[in-house]
Amino acid sequence: MVASELLVDGPAVILVEPQLGENIGTAARAMANFGLRDLRIVNPRDGWPSESARRAASRADHVFDRIRLFQTVEEAVADLGYLVATTARSRELAKTVRGPAAAAGIMRGHMAGGVKTGILFGRERIGLTNEEISLADEIVTLPIDPQFASLNIAQAVLILAYEWRRSGLETEEAGLRFTTPNDSRPATKQELIGLFEHLEGALDAVTFFRPLEKRPVVVQTLRAMLQKAQFTEADIRTLRGVVAALENRPTRPRRRADGTETTSREAED
Repeated sequence: MVASELLVDGPAVILVEPQLGENIGTAARAMANFGLRDLRIVNPRDGWPSESARRAASRADHVFDRIRLFQTVEEAVADLGYLVATTARSRELAKTVRGPAAAAGIMRGHMAGGVKTGILFGRERIGLTNEEISLADEIVTLPIDPQFASLNIAQAVLILAYEWRRSGLETEEAGLRFTTPNDSRPATKQELIGLFEHLEGALDAVTFFRPLEKRPVVVQTLRAMLQKAQFTEADIRTLRGVVAALENRPTRPRRRADGTETTSREAED
Protein backbone atom coordinates (compact mmCIF):
# COMPACT_ATOMS: atom_id res chain seq x y z
CA MET A 1 0.00 0.00 0.00
CA VAL A 2 1.41 3.40 -0.98
CA ALA A 3 1.82 6.25 1.48
CA SER A 4 -1.15 8.23 0.15
CA GLU A 5 -3.48 5.27 0.71
CA LEU A 6 -2.12 4.74 4.21
CA LEU A 7 -2.75 8.38 5.08
CA VAL A 8 -6.34 8.14 3.82
CA ASP A 9 -7.11 5.19 6.11
CA GLY A 10 -5.03 6.51 9.01
CA PRO A 11 -3.52 4.30 11.71
CA ALA A 12 -5.26 1.05 12.56
CA VAL A 13 -7.28 1.00 15.78
CA ILE A 14 -7.03 -2.34 17.57
CA LEU A 15 -9.50 -3.10 20.37
CA VAL A 16 -8.38 -6.01 22.54
CA GLU A 17 -11.18 -8.20 23.88
CA PRO A 18 -13.85 -5.49 24.11
CA GLN A 19 -16.66 -6.53 26.42
CA LEU A 20 -19.59 -4.57 25.01
CA GLY A 21 -20.80 -4.21 21.45
CA GLU A 22 -21.76 -0.64 22.22
CA ASN A 23 -18.12 0.22 22.87
CA ILE A 24 -17.12 -1.20 19.51
CA GLY A 25 -19.82 0.79 17.76
CA THR A 26 -19.04 4.07 19.49
CA ALA A 27 -15.34 3.56 18.79
CA ALA A 28 -16.19 3.14 15.09
CA ARG A 29 -18.24 6.32 15.24
CA ALA A 30 -15.38 8.22 16.87
CA MET A 31 -13.02 6.98 14.16
CA ALA A 32 -15.40 8.12 11.43
CA ASN A 33 -15.62 11.58 13.00
CA PHE A 34 -11.92 12.14 12.39
CA GLY A 35 -11.19 10.13 9.28
CA LEU A 36 -9.90 6.78 10.57
CA ARG A 37 -11.12 3.67 8.74
CA ASP A 38 -9.16 0.61 9.85
CA LEU A 39 -10.80 -0.97 12.93
CA ARG A 40 -9.57 -4.35 14.16
CA ILE A 41 -11.09 -6.37 16.99
CA VAL A 42 -9.34 -9.08 18.98
CA ASN A 43 -11.62 -11.78 20.40
CA PRO A 44 -14.73 -9.73 21.40
CA ARG A 45 -16.35 -11.13 24.52
CA ASP A 46 -19.92 -11.22 23.17
CA GLY A 47 -19.00 -12.62 19.77
CA TRP A 48 -19.46 -11.22 16.30
CA PRO A 49 -21.40 -9.87 14.46
CA SER A 50 -23.08 -7.58 16.97
CA GLU A 51 -26.27 -5.67 16.31
CA SER A 52 -25.72 -3.51 19.38
CA ALA A 53 -22.35 -2.49 17.93
CA ARG A 54 -23.90 -1.54 14.59
CA ARG A 55 -26.59 0.51 16.26
CA ALA A 56 -24.02 2.34 18.38
CA ALA A 57 -21.92 3.09 15.29
CA SER A 58 -24.69 5.49 14.22
CA ARG A 59 -24.30 5.03 10.44
CA ALA A 60 -20.49 4.99 10.42
CA ASP A 61 -20.90 2.15 7.91
CA HIS A 62 -17.73 2.87 5.95
CA VAL A 63 -15.77 2.03 9.11
CA PHE A 64 -18.05 -0.62 10.56
CA ASP A 65 -18.32 -2.71 7.38
CA ARG A 66 -14.52 -2.99 7.16
CA ILE A 67 -14.02 -4.29 10.71
CA ARG A 68 -11.67 -7.29 10.86
CA LEU A 69 -11.63 -9.91 13.62
CA PHE A 70 -8.52 -11.60 15.02
CA GLN A 71 -7.96 -14.29 17.62
CA THR A 72 -4.77 -12.79 19.07
CA VAL A 73 -3.10 -9.42 19.39
CA GLU A 74 -0.06 -10.80 17.53
CA GLU A 75 -2.22 -11.56 14.50
CA ALA A 76 -3.95 -8.17 14.63
CA VAL A 77 -0.67 -6.19 14.58
CA ALA A 78 1.39 -8.48 12.34
CA ASP A 79 1.42 -6.13 9.32
CA LEU A 80 2.22 -2.96 11.29
CA GLY A 81 5.64 -1.34 11.27
CA TYR A 82 4.99 1.04 14.17
CA LEU A 83 2.60 0.41 17.07
CA VAL A 84 1.68 2.46 20.13
CA ALA A 85 -0.12 1.04 23.16
CA THR A 86 -2.49 3.12 25.26
CA THR A 87 -2.49 2.82 29.03
CA ALA A 88 -3.46 4.95 32.02
CA ARG A 89 -1.11 3.13 34.40
CA SER A 90 2.63 3.27 34.86
CA ARG A 91 4.28 0.09 33.61
CA GLU A 92 7.65 -1.39 34.45
CA LEU A 93 8.62 -1.39 30.79
CA ALA A 94 11.53 0.46 29.22
CA LYS A 95 9.48 2.24 26.57
CA THR A 96 9.15 5.87 25.60
CA VAL A 97 5.94 7.42 26.89
CA ARG A 98 4.28 10.08 24.74
CA GLY A 99 1.17 12.21 24.79
CA PRO A 100 -1.47 11.81 22.07
CA ALA A 101 -0.41 14.82 19.98
CA ALA A 102 3.24 13.75 19.82
CA ALA A 103 2.28 10.17 19.02
CA ALA A 104 -0.03 11.30 16.21
CA GLY A 105 2.75 13.34 14.62
CA ILE A 106 5.15 10.39 14.74
CA MET A 107 2.55 8.06 13.23
CA ARG A 108 1.86 10.51 10.42
CA GLY A 109 5.56 10.73 9.67
CA HIS A 110 5.85 6.93 9.49
CA MET A 111 2.80 6.61 7.28
CA ALA A 112 4.03 9.35 4.95
CA GLY A 113 7.03 7.09 4.46
CA GLY A 114 4.86 4.09 3.64
CA VAL A 115 4.93 2.39 7.06
CA LYS A 116 1.67 1.05 8.49
CA THR A 117 0.95 2.15 12.04
CA GLY A 118 -1.58 1.27 14.72
CA ILE A 119 -2.95 2.13 18.16
CA LEU A 120 -3.62 -0.62 20.67
CA PHE A 121 -6.50 -0.19 23.15
CA GLY A 122 -7.10 -2.52 26.10
CA ARG A 123 -10.07 -4.07 27.83
CA GLU A 124 -12.66 -1.97 29.61
CA ARG A 125 -11.79 -3.23 33.10
CA ILE A 126 -8.11 -4.17 33.08
CA GLY A 127 -6.64 -2.55 29.96
CA LEU A 128 -3.65 -4.18 28.29
CA THR A 129 -1.34 -6.78 29.79
CA ASN A 130 2.39 -6.11 29.97
CA GLU A 131 2.91 -8.85 27.38
CA GLU A 132 0.60 -7.03 24.96
CA ILE A 133 2.25 -3.69 25.62
CA SER A 134 5.64 -5.27 24.98
CA LEU A 135 4.59 -5.65 21.32
CA ALA A 136 4.35 -1.87 20.98
CA ASP A 137 7.15 0.50 20.04
CA GLU A 138 5.99 3.21 22.44
CA ILE A 139 3.35 3.94 25.06
CA VAL A 140 0.71 6.64 24.77
CA THR A 141 -1.07 8.04 27.80
CA LEU A 142 -3.36 11.03 28.31
CA PRO A 143 -2.90 14.00 30.67
CA ILE A 144 -5.99 13.09 32.66
CA ASP A 145 -6.81 13.84 36.29
CA PRO A 146 -5.05 11.16 38.37
CA GLN A 147 -7.96 11.24 40.81
CA PHE A 148 -10.21 9.81 38.09
CA ALA A 149 -8.14 8.04 35.47
CA SER A 150 -10.86 5.72 34.14
CA LEU A 151 -11.64 6.46 30.51
CA ASN A 152 -14.21 4.83 28.25
CA ILE A 153 -12.68 3.09 25.21
CA ALA A 154 -14.60 5.23 22.73
CA GLN A 155 -13.48 8.38 24.53
CA ALA A 156 -9.86 7.30 24.29
CA VAL A 157 -10.28 6.43 20.61
CA LEU A 158 -11.88 9.83 20.00
CA ILE A 159 -8.97 11.70 21.55
CA LEU A 160 -6.34 9.78 19.58
CA ALA A 161 -8.38 10.10 16.38
CA TYR A 162 -8.72 13.85 16.91
CA GLU A 163 -4.98 14.25 17.41
CA TRP A 164 -4.34 12.19 14.27
CA ARG A 165 -6.50 14.52 12.20
CA ARG A 166 -5.04 17.59 13.87
CA SER A 167 -1.52 16.42 13.01
CA GLY A 168 -2.36 16.78 9.31
CA LEU A 169 -3.51 20.39 9.59
CA GLU A 170 -1.32 23.48 9.60
CA THR A 171 -3.54 25.01 12.27
CA GLU A 172 -6.54 23.73 14.20
CA GLU A 173 -8.71 26.37 12.56
CA ALA A 174 -7.75 25.11 9.10
CA GLY A 175 -9.87 22.02 9.70
CA LEU A 176 -13.00 23.75 10.99
CA ARG A 177 -16.14 23.12 8.98
CA PHE A 178 -17.24 26.74 9.10
CA THR A 179 -16.29 30.13 10.47
CA THR A 180 -18.40 33.17 11.31
CA PRO A 181 -18.42 35.46 8.26
CA ASN A 182 -17.10 38.96 8.81
CA ASP A 183 -17.06 41.20 5.76
CA SER A 184 -15.94 44.26 7.68
CA ARG A 185 -12.24 45.10 7.60
CA PRO A 186 -10.24 46.08 10.71
CA ALA A 187 -10.69 49.71 11.67
CA THR A 188 -7.92 52.12 10.70
CA LYS A 189 -6.22 54.24 13.33
CA GLN A 190 -7.87 57.29 11.82
CA GLU A 191 -11.30 55.75 12.33
CA LEU A 192 -10.40 54.71 15.85
CA ILE A 193 -9.16 58.19 16.73
CA GLY A 194 -12.41 59.58 15.30
CA LEU A 195 -14.36 57.38 17.72
CA PHE A 196 -12.15 58.47 20.61
CA GLU A 197 -12.65 62.15 19.88
CA HIS A 198 -16.38 61.75 19.28
CA LEU A 199 -16.87 59.91 22.58
CA GLU A 200 -14.66 62.32 24.52
CA GLY A 201 -16.53 65.30 23.08
CA ALA A 202 -19.85 63.78 24.12
CA LEU A 203 -18.49 63.15 27.62
CA ASP A 204 -17.20 66.73 27.81
CA ALA A 205 -20.71 67.93 27.00
CA VAL A 206 -22.15 66.20 30.05
CA THR A 207 -19.21 67.19 32.27
CA PHE A 208 -18.16 63.58 32.73
CA PHE A 209 -14.55 64.54 33.40
CA ARG A 210 -14.63 65.80 36.96
CA PRO A 211 -12.40 67.13 38.33
CA LEU A 212 -11.20 68.52 35.02
CA GLU A 213 -7.50 68.13 35.83
CA LYS A 214 -7.97 64.35 35.78
CA ARG A 215 -9.29 64.41 32.23
CA PRO A 216 -5.99 63.39 30.53
CA VAL A 217 -5.62 60.29 32.71
CA VAL A 218 -9.24 59.23 32.23
CA VAL A 219 -8.99 59.78 28.47
CA GLN A 220 -5.87 57.60 28.30
CA THR A 221 -7.63 54.86 30.25
CA LEU A 222 -10.69 54.97 27.98
CA ARG A 223 -8.57 54.86 24.84
CA ALA A 224 -6.55 51.92 26.15
CA MET A 225 -9.77 50.02 26.95
CA LEU A 226 -11.26 50.66 23.51
CA GLN A 227 -8.01 49.84 21.74
CA LYS A 228 -8.09 46.30 23.19
CA ALA A 229 -11.37 45.53 21.45
CA GLN A 230 -9.82 45.38 17.95
CA PHE A 231 -12.84 47.03 16.34
CA THR A 232 -13.80 46.61 12.71
CA GLU A 233 -14.88 49.49 10.50
CA ALA A 234 -18.50 48.39 11.01
CA ASP A 235 -18.00 48.37 14.80
CA ILE A 236 -16.75 51.96 14.68
CA ARG A 237 -19.75 53.11 12.66
CA THR A 238 -22.13 51.40 15.08
CA LEU A 239 -20.48 52.87 18.17
CA ARG A 240 -20.39 56.37 16.71
CA GLY A 241 -24.09 55.98 15.94
CA VAL A 242 -24.68 55.05 19.60
CA VAL A 243 -22.75 58.11 20.81
CA ALA A 244 -24.62 60.35 18.39
CA ALA A 245 -27.96 59.00 19.59
CA LEU A 246 -26.98 59.66 23.20
CA GLU A 247 -25.92 63.21 22.31
CA ASN A 248 -29.31 63.96 20.80
CA ARG A 249 -31.50 62.25 23.40
CA PRO A 250 -34.28 64.40 24.88
CA THR A 251 -33.98 65.48 28.47
CA ARG A 252 -36.16 63.56 30.90
CA PRO A 253 -37.75 65.21 33.93
CA ARG A 254 -36.75 63.90 37.33
CA ARG A 255 -38.55 64.58 40.57
CA ARG A 256 -36.55 66.05 43.48
CA ALA A 257 -37.17 65.09 47.07
CA ASP A 258 -39.02 68.39 47.58
CA GLY A 259 -41.49 67.47 44.82
CA THR A 260 -40.16 69.83 42.13
CA GLU A 261 -38.99 68.55 38.73
CA THR A 262 -35.71 69.11 36.93
CA THR A 263 -34.04 67.83 33.76
CA SER A 264 -31.63 64.92 33.94
CA ARG A 265 -28.66 67.23 33.25
CA GLU A 266 -29.67 69.65 36.00
CA ALA A 267 -29.97 66.73 38.38
CA GLU A 268 -26.44 65.67 37.61
CA ASP A 269 -25.16 69.20 38.25
